[in-house]
Amino acid sequence: MADKRMGAADVVAQLKDGMTLGIGGWGPRRKPMALVREILRSPLKDLTVVTYGGADVGMLCAAGKVKKLIFAFVSLDFIPLEPYFRIARQSGAIDVMELDEGLFMLGLKAAGMRVPFIPTRVGLGTDVLKRNPGLQLTASPYDEKDWVAMPALPLDAALIHVDRADARGVCQIKGPDHYMDDLFARAAKCTYVSCDELVDSSFFAEGDEARYVFWERAETTGVVHLPGGAHPSSCGPLYGFDVKHFKEYAASAKAEGGWQAYAERYVNCSEAEYLERVGGIEAVRKLPLPVF
Repeated sequence: MADKRMGAADVVAQLKDGMTLGIGGWGPRRKPMALVREILRSPLKDLTVVTYGGADVGMLCAAGKVKKLIFAFVSLDFIPLEPYFRIARQSGAIDVMELDEGLFMLGLKAAGMRVPFIPTRVGLGTDVLKRNPGLQLTASPYDEKDWVAMPALPLDAALIHVDRADARGVCQIKGPDHYMDDLFARAAKCTYVSCDELVDSSFFAEGDEARYVFWERAETTGVVHLPGGAHPSSCGPLYGFDVKHFKEYAASAKAEGGWQAYAERYVNCSEAEYLERVGGIEAVRKLPLPVF
């Protein structure tokens, strides 16, 4: 079996300027933030980012890495609108394709199915069509109705964070929701996964552990062992999102030179130094899970 283990810098070395990059997770939940920080340390630029966004989007926008954003929302939940995304959006610094959650999902599905679009009634009669004049209607061959033709969202690469993985690329998400991460994996030419725990392949033969594997290992290009790699987002049930850190991050967006100061402390360092500066991996593991 192929050994797909690699380092975060090795992943970023595979990415090129102008790529379309999908980022898994959901708002402040299970984002591959250590891989995002590695991109922030690199010269990569002009990215098209496709995501249900959180701080991943905000940080990449603040660092000038994003040319276009395709998104359903960009939120930190208790901070409704991601602060650095707000700045980029209001200043017109990025091009956007703004979709609702359902159309976004269908775009990923179409890419994974290798079809150019999926017809749907989602979006009919809404401002989604007004905001996206490029979205086309298509006539049904079975009735006289027109449907929204949601185009495929093919990805050059996808970045995903999971609870556990093995060297072969089998990935496990043990939290209450795997969001659309399986769709990101199938929509991408290459899928790079960071994991909190690297396990032996025999782990997935125990009990019902294999039930929490949501895509085939053939879809996984590389695996990076990064404990705490989702921080400051959550990776339930291992740890919740870091409210204190997100508040510090959001406050920096209101300060003169705030991004530069935040980046100097939390980005322009090694990942080991980052974890030390946020209290250490044990402190991350103790972050309470959010209650809704």
